[in-house]
Amino acid sequence: MKPIAIVTVTYSPGQYLRAFLDSVPAATQQGAKVVLVDNGSVDGAPEAAVAADRTGGVELHYSGGNVGYGAAMNLGIRLLQQQRREGLIDGDFVLISNPDVVFEPGAIDALIAVARNNPRAGSVGPLIREADGSAYPSARAVPRLAAGIGHALLGPIWPKNPWTQQYRRDGDLESQRVAGWLSGSCLLLRWEAFASVGGFDERYFMYMEDVDLGDRLGRAGWLNIFAPSAQIRHAKGHAAGAVPEKMLPAHHESAYRFNADRLPGWRYAPVRLVLRVGLGVRSRLSVWLSRR
Repeated sequence: MKPIAIVTVTYSPGQYLRAFLDSVPAATQQGAKVVLVDNGSVDGAPEAAVAADRTGGVELHYSGGNVGYGAAMNLGIRLLQQQRREGLIDGDFVLISNPDVVFEPGAIDALIAVARNNPRAGSVGPLIREADGSAYPSARAVPRLAAGIGHALLGPIWPKNPWTQQYRRDGDLESQRVAGWLSGSCLLLRWEAFASVGGFDERYFMYMEDVDLGDRLGRAGWLNIFAPSAQIRHAKGHAAGAVPEKMLPAHHESAYRFNADRLPGWRYAPVRLVLRVGLGVRSRLSVWLSRR
C-alpha cells in the first residue's frame, strides 16, 4: 500500500502546522507523504517542521512568493507527479488541505474508502468542525446566477438577504451525499479527475477557487461527495484575518471572476459591468468596516 500524498500551502502558519502534521499518522494507516508549498512565510514554521521530521515524509518547496492558493496547490501537485509515476505514492488520490486543519483519527482513510466505493467521485470532503465544535456548512450547491450575484453584492450590507441565505444554506451535514462543491480546506481528489479539468484556475488568488473547481468537476461528469464519516477540525481564516486589506479585495475579485466566467459574451456585458462596479464598492466598504 503506497502512502497518500498530502499537499498544503503555508503562509506563516505558526503553531497550526505542527498540530496538522502531528494529526496525520493517526488519520491513515497507509502512511503519508506531505508536501509543503510555502507562499512566503516569515515565521520559520515550515522550516522548523521539516527540521523536526525524522521520517523523511515531509518536503518543503518554495513557490517564489505569495502566488495564491490555487497556483501553489497546482505547483505542489505537479511536484508529486514524478513520485506518482515511479509508484512511490498512491496513484489514485491526492489530498489537499489547509495547514490549520487537525485530522480526527481515521479521517483520511474514511475519505479514501468513500472515493473507492464511488468510481465517479472526483472529490470527497469531510465534515468540518470549527474551533467551538460546531459543524461548518462545507458541502453546498453551486450558487445559481441570481443567488451568486445577490450574495456578492448585498452580503455585507444586508446579511439576511434571501440570496445570501440561499448561498449559505447548510443542507444535510449528517448523511453522505453529492454536493455542488466542497470546501477546499480539506479535499481528497482523484488524480484523474483533477487533471481532466486542468487543476485549480490560477486566476483566483484566494477564495472561490474551490467553488469553481467543484463546479467544473461536476460539469465534466465527476461527483463531489460529502463524507461525514471523516471529520476534521479547522481553525478557519487564521492567515486571511491578519491582513483584511489584502484578503477582502481578493475575495471580491474572486466573486467577480466566478460570476463573470458564467456570463460570457457581449449580451451579458452590462451585467458584468454592474457586477464589477458593485463589487468594487462592496470591497472598499468591507475594508473600511474591518478597520473600525
